[in-house]
Amino acid sequence: MQKKNGLSIAVIIPCFNEAITISGVIRSIKKNLPQANIYIFDNNSTDRTALIAKKSGAIVRKISNQGKGNVVRKMFSDIEAEIYIMVDGDDTYEISDVNKHIRKLMDEKLDMLVGKRVSSEKKAYRIGHRLGNKLITFTISSIFKNNLEDILSGYRLFSKRFVKSFPAISNGFEIETELTIHAYKLKMACDEVPVEYKARPIGSLSKLSTFKDGFLILFTIVKLFEQEKPFHFFSLISLLSFILSLTISIPIIKQFLLTGLVPKIPSAIICASLIIISCILFLCGIIIRSITQARTEQKYLSYLSIKHPAENL
Repeated sequence: MQKKNGLSIAVIIPCFNEAITISGVIRSIKKNLPQANIYIFDNNSTDRTALIAKKSGAIVRKISNQGKGNVVRKMFSDIEAEIYIMVDGDDTYEISDVNKHIRKLMDEKLDMLVGKRVSSEKKAYRIGHRLGNKLITFTISSIFKNNLEDILSGYRLFSKRFVKSFPAISNGFEIETELTIHAYKLKMACDEVPVEYKARPIGSLSKLSTFKDGFLILFTIVKLFEQEKPFHFFSLISLLSFILSLTISIPIIKQFLLTGLVPKIPSAIICASLIIISCILFLCGIIIRSITQARTEQKYLSYLSIKHPAENL
């Protein structure tokens, strides 16, 4: 592993059918960061992506399980370095300031530095993707009190302790959401830097589907909310169940007080069932919260077991 100022740096690039752009990405990395090792993780490309990447001087690895989340999981588990730089292979991110970003990561002892996309080209950042990003960012900020503004960015720098403590569960583009929530849960030091975001070259097509991947990301947020904040998640459903039960029971109670009769037996059974469900959900939240705390402590111990690269200099 080649080193820069005593640090081993790995540039990891997930790729799927990026034959048009991958050589340009590799050239740019070599120009700005010649000491780094460049790894291309080819995810079942049907074009010449892997061949072009290899000829351009990158180390090529093949990943058979389709999806960016699967690729990131493999990249993090297989590559050993002190600083990891992840960037998409579509040549849309301007990385000429990568050395400044590395210095920021080191000087401020950050565990994740996200490239906040800034673009003057309308074609670079489609309106649908921009609105989807804002919606998802707002949702995550509301649930997890996150202060990042571009959580779906494909350009990020990581410390080794971030990478090796990250238990990836996502399969697709929702992986960026999971990365952000992992940083939040372990209260890692994170920040953003503006990065010029360019339009794709002619002939290069985006793999991101605004609606399909947006839905998957929102589903991931709900799933992670349930996993990471189970007490809040189950308490909310418990409260909704209780309110529904109360709403249905009001006319039944009024009728009983007036006549002493319960004419709507099925409704009364539903009310009682909803109250029981509400109590069970509340107890589930308490129990699962204890389990989640144990899992978080285990991840945090794994995180603490590795020094920040700045401490190794």
